[in-house]
Amino acid sequence: MTGAIALGAAMALGAAACGSGDSGGGKDLTIAYIGVQTGDNSPELGINISNGVKLAIDQYNATNPKKKVKFKIYDTKGDPAVAPGQVQKAIDDDVTAVIGPVFSGESKATVPSLEEAEIPNISPSATSTALGKNGWKFWHRLISNDDAQGQVDGDFIVKTLGAKKVFVIDDNQEYSVGLADKVFSAVQAQGVTPQRDKIDPKATDYSSTVNKVKSVKPDAIFFGGYYNGGDKLLKQLRDGGVTAKFVSDDGALDQKLVDGAGTKQAEGALVSCACQSINPTADNPAVAKFINDYKAAFHKDQGTYSAEGYDATTAVLDAFKAGKTTTKDVNDYLKTVNFQGVSKPVKFAANGEIEVKTIYMFQVVDGKLKFLGDASKVKPE
Repeated sequence: MTGAIALGAAMALGAAACGSGDSGGGKDLTIAYIGVQTGDNSPELGINISNGVKLAIDQYNATNPKKKVKFKIYDTKGDPAVAPGQVQKAIDDDVTAVIGPVFSGESKATVPSLEEAEIPNISPSATSTALGKNGWKFWHRLISNDDAQGQVDGDFIVKTLGAKKVFVIDDNQEYSVGLADKVFSAVQAQGVTPQRDKIDPKATDYSSTVNKVKSVKPDAIFFGGYYNGGDKLLKQLRDGGVTAKFVSDDGALDQKLVDGAGTKQAEGALVSCACQSINPTADNPAVAKFINDYKAAFHKDQGTYSAEGYDATTAVLDAFKAGKTTTKDVNDYLKTVNFQGVSKPVKFAANGEIEVKTIYMFQVVDGKLKFLGDASKVKPE
């Protein structure tokens, strides 16, 4: 009987620990990346992030800490329908912290599960303004929201580019619609009445949209969406004779926008981002080291959100260094972080939003994306 009681007590203790959010003691410390890696929904953006996460973890483990950190990847294919299953796998695997989800749609679909499981999560890239209004306690993001970016983009289009006629297009995805809506309203507030249309990023023929744009003869076009879709749209607009300034967002901030549209068609296109991604002229030695380390590890240059992935992971690793190894303790530690990352100063507001709100502008110059600087101050070439 004594043995049976002892066994029962042990089983009860084990059952209590399962799902309790306790990743301390003898349990592994695991950082999970949850986001796109394959498929049609801009996988390069996700790979940029997961590489940044891996680099931070590898560098940490190389310091020979008492307990090394494991890294697991959960590929959502950037699809809100696929993401919940991948998040559940991460929860079942008892991960300590999550970098991601990557996109706004999948964040909306899955963060409630991470919240219920009490797993701290930091998105390097999901920008939907609504995400920050849910009262989530374990959610954070390392990027400004759509309201901040959309306002700056709208002001840039009207004040800096001097546009009197504006056409706003989106690819009908959660992130894209929210940002396009804000740009639309920001332009309206400046006294300009914009026109609006949507595209299907999986389609190949955008002649209907091109014809609508041509009939309006706008001075500027804003496209809310990703490079796969944005590239085809830009090519068909230029091939159709539309010369209006083309402005897009961080989802399109990739060399593949240029490659897909064509060097000639993409020349002069402007892309905004709440990321510096990285400013190669930055004088911070840590930035130069990150750029070099990333290229040495992955044999290619860092890309959009690589630095945000690295900084988000660094915040979690700092919690481990401070002896915080349970999910709750890591989450509590994230409320206190305040350091200069390679992407930006990292400090979270009480609702999980990053406190720094600077939006940067890039432009395609001679077939390459060039960092211009603070979008509220720069002049395009």
